[in-house]
Amino acid sequence: MTSYLFLLLSFYLPLILQPIRPSLGFIGLIFLMTFVLPALNFLLFKITGTVENLTMPERRQRTLPFLFISILYCVVTFLFYWKVRVPNVTFLLMIISSMVIVSAVITLFYKVSIHSAAIWGVIGILLPLNKISGGILLIPTTILIVLAGLVMSARLMLNAHTPREVLTGSLLGFGIGFSGIVVLF
Repeated sequence: MTSYLFLLLSFYLPLILQPIRPSLGFIGLIFLMTFVLPALNFLLFKITGTVENLTMPERRQRTLPFLFISILYCVVTFLFYWKVRVPNVTFLLMIISSMVIVSAVITLFYKVSIHSAAIWGVIGILLPLNKISGGILLIPTTILIVLAGLVMSARLMLNAHTPREVLTGSLLGFGIGFSGIVVLF
């Protein structure tokens, strides 16, 4: 979802990423750091037997992979802060890292839908940005809300989560994304 967010912002609101010029290299770097490396993390845990199944149906199986992904996101955010020094990009990564960390901590006690948290986190980020941008992000935000409904329905139809886990994930993601933008921007 991080890659989708930055891709969306690159097309609809490139000024927020200034002085970085939106490019395939920038999006590729975000994709590598926030999707490829976490995916490799999950595969490594699957190969070593730490997790039995990549769907991780049991809450206890999610703890270690989510801890490592939280650390990875924090490192990526710190590197962008330290090396790139683009405040808005760093703020967005801080919000996303906060979502990952809070999701990981909640996973210690309760299984929550990370898919719902991720997509609703992006919506929570886009809604205040939509107001700031004068409505430029209205159509993409509306499409994302429809997609969020599909994602949540799919998680329920696959019996991957209960309605409470899906709702908790969506409220968690939206709350952190929305409040993060309101506070940092």
